Amino acid sequence: LCYNWIQHGLEVVSVTEIRSVREEEIAPALFRHFIRHQVVTKCWRKEKGDWVVRDIPFIDDWNKEAYEELVSCLKHTVRTGGFLCGAFQNGQLKGFVSVESGFLDGPCRYMDLSSIHVSEDVRGQGIGSRLFYAAKQWAREQGGEALYISAHSSVESQAFYKRMGCAEARQYQAEHVEKEPYDCQLECML
Repeated sequence: LCYNWIQHGLEVVSVTEIRSVREEEIAPALFRHFIRHQVVTKCWRKEKGDWVVRDIPFIDDWNKEAYEELVSCLKHTVRTGGFLCGAFQNGQLKGFVSVESGFLDGPCRYMDLSSIHVSEDVRGQGIGSRLFYAAKQWAREQGGEALYISAHSSVESQAFYKRMGCAEARQYQAEHVEKEPYDCQLECML
């Protein structure tokens, strides 16, 4: 449960419910109260075999087309037996995580954590951690040995993954590298 202290006592502002998202819920309207906005100033880059932080300022935000693509991808995840879990406050989606079904090639039974996002207005409340742990539990139940994550390279995003126990992937997945060449390729043992 997420609580907010106010000056004169404890008032329950919102309860965060973590639950599976059904295919029929996946539509643009599900994201009506979700704010995918991140001001990025620094990112990790691998240069000559070493990881360095570089000044790479930009704003990461999703437009209508990005949300439409997201809806299509998440529906595919659910239809093919993957995992989709959402964090809801007052009935509004404020975070989600998805893991694809099946295993990727690699040194162990990798399962692809295809997305994890928390709405800008509720970051820092532990929602991302709860979603990540839910994904780990589901992947473990499927027989996975590690999550594979092609992750945003911003310093803030990478700090989150490090807190979750992620490390550089022992074997990169070529499809992910080709799609997002500036992502950090990570794994998290289950």
